Amino acid sequence: MGSSVRLPGVLAIAAVLLPWPAAGAGPEGAAMGAISGRVDIRTAPRPTETSPRVADLGAGGSRTSPNRRESVVYLETAPQGAFEDRPRVHVTMNQLDEAFTPYVLAITVGTTVDFPNRDPTYHNVFSLSRVAPFDLGRYPRGESKSVRFDRPGVVRVFCEIHSRMSAFIMVFAHRFFSVTDEQGRYRIDGVPPGTYELALWADGHVRETRTVHVTDGGAAEADFVVR
Repeated sequence: MGSSVRLPGVLAIAAVLLPWPAAGAGPEGAAMGAISGRVDIRTAPRPTETSPRVADLGAGGSRTSPNRRESVVYLETAPQGAFEDRPRVHVTMNQLDEAFTPYVLAITVGTTVDFPNRDPTYHNVFSLSRVAPFDLGRYPRGESKSVRFDRPGVVRVFCEIHSRMSAFIMVFAHRFFSVTDEQGRYRIDGVPPGTYELALWADGHVRETRTVHVTDGGAAEADFVVR
């Protein structure tokens, strides 16, 4: 059984930093495994919350319906050595048709998120989260502003001008997570053999946790149903 580090809280960073084995090989040459499955959300998404600060100068409501059934499945217990420094990367959260796309963005610590404005109106992206409070100010179509996220946690994002615009950024201290696709399927690759706590996050909350066991080079399956 592979050793693991228990995260003291959802997305909390671990203090143990150990060398990570080469890709495709686990401890003492064991082959990496995978965890996959499907998330079936049978409840309707909660009504969209308005932002804490509202200027509400936009013309009408959102014309785009973000996929609010997107979920994130991740390891609550991460393998030792999973917290090493990783290359700094850029990812994008668009502002289009007065909506953030994607609705849920999962990233690792150190990632920079670009917020391009693709609408003919102004936007003002901000967050009041403890993990990464920021306010990018108003900017027009064709411009983009960025934020680098250096602490793990959940970041709720809003637009000051369009109060119904909101999204989530989940910042992880490790790479063992997956966002569901349009069919609700997910897959976490490169998992060393061991026993882990697997968590399902959906629409702002952790819905379920369960124990999964990954064998040497094996593929564990775990389906979730949210009622």
